[in-house]
Amino acid sequence: MSVRVRFAPSPTGHVHIGNIRAAIFNWLFARHEGGRFLLRIEDTDRERSTPEACQTLLEAMAWLGLDYDEPPVYQSTRREAHLAAAEELLARGYAYREDKGGTGRGECIVFRMPSTSIEFDDLVKGSLKKPASDLHDFVIVRSDGTPVFHLANVVDDIAMGITHVIRGDDHVENTFRHIALFRALGAPVPKYAHLPMIVNRQGRPYSKRDGAAYVGEFRERGILADALFNYLALLGWSPGDGRELLSRRELIELFTLERVQTSPAQFDMDKLLWMNAQYMRALPPAERLAGHMKDLNAHGLAPDPEYLLRVLEVMQDRIKLFSQTTEQTIYFFTEDYPVDEDAWARRWRRPGVPAAVAQLRERWMSTPFQGAPLEATLKEVAAAAGRPPADLIHAVRLAVSGTPTGPGLYAMLEVLGRERTLARLDRALARARAEGYE
Repeated sequence: MSVRVRFAPSPTGHVHIGNIRAAIFNWLFARHEGGRFLLRIEDTDRERSTPEACQTLLEAMAWLGLDYDEPPVYQSTRREAHLAAAEELLARGYAYREDKGGTGRGECIVFRMPSTSIEFDDLVKGSLKKPASDLHDFVIVRSDGTPVFHLANVVDDIAMGITHVIRGDDHVENTFRHIALFRALGAPVPKYAHLPMIVNRQGRPYSKRDGAAYVGEFRERGILADALFNYLALLGWSPGDGRELLSRRELIELFTLERVQTSPAQFDMDKLLWMNAQYMRALPPAERLAGHMKDLNAHGLAPDPEYLLRVLEVMQDRIKLFSQTTEQTIYFFTEDYPVDEDAWARRWRRPGVPAAVAQLRERWMSTPFQGAPLEATLKEVAAAAGRPPADLIHAVRLAVSGTPTGPGLYAMLEVLGRERTLARLDRALARARAEGYE
């Protein structure tokens, strides 16, 4: 049997990571099995499923490299097939007409659930069963003549020859209804695999309230497509050997439904940012440089590329998004950089610190401006002033960068250079004097 799976989103203008994770799992399964990955756009909600919303979906899939093997199926074009299936179910006694609620506004078509239990072997969750007493009849065509999701979903899966349905475990209850519909329509029942939900730190479904939740938002923030693909592939699945950075080829080779976990998968933005940084580093040098330069240019900065490369060498562990470039590196390119005032008060208003920095500034005028000599001189000055080296390290860092955190001090000073470093120390010392601290 040749594997045929489908991704069947209802486009609304935003593509949630939970939906795209399901698409990734379907795509990986199809590619691993040598099968077909299909796209069905369930666009029957004409108010929300606009052409713009469909285009947003297609762009998100293209950006992530989720190519499909046959032309997309638009569910809105298949209404006649859905209604024909409902008539067949009526004729064979599997459905009946009813004026729901006795409103007199017309009859709907109701599917008659079987009087026996339904059981199936979920490829992720194992054996699942629902007793006949919990199987209730349900509407498949509304009184206004529009097919309900359950009917359209099954009829289209039959028409597309779907062999495996891989979707979120919020659909488990629907699956019992769908199995009954498949059987009533005389069609083979696909194999089902229900994926664990993506949750936040509190164990609740991950949503916009928890941060970026839509594919477009991650793209706008500067997350690379390969990084997001890799990260989402690991939300609820693992290769079993502890590896986290996996190429598409490796993911395809390793992916099996047997390794999909049953417990909810917690979304960790810090982990995604770490992964994105790894993918940024792996880009071709010209592409990586262009990504950083684009953000700097957007903030009115146009540094020399060679100098920018030197900055990136010391800052690469701190920049996890191209959009963070200016924020993290601005003090390398301009004298107009912000100063952390709370840190300044802690580090520069200590008696004796400004005087020790002044001595250090004089010594650094003739010290070789390289990491080891700069460090040795700082330690000598600190010892002579009876202060721990950390006092001078923190004060100098604030003077030359405005921030209490950053890369290694001496590597940063080498990039900034002697002239710029001494000028910034002069400004800091002048401020300390003006504020009455020596």
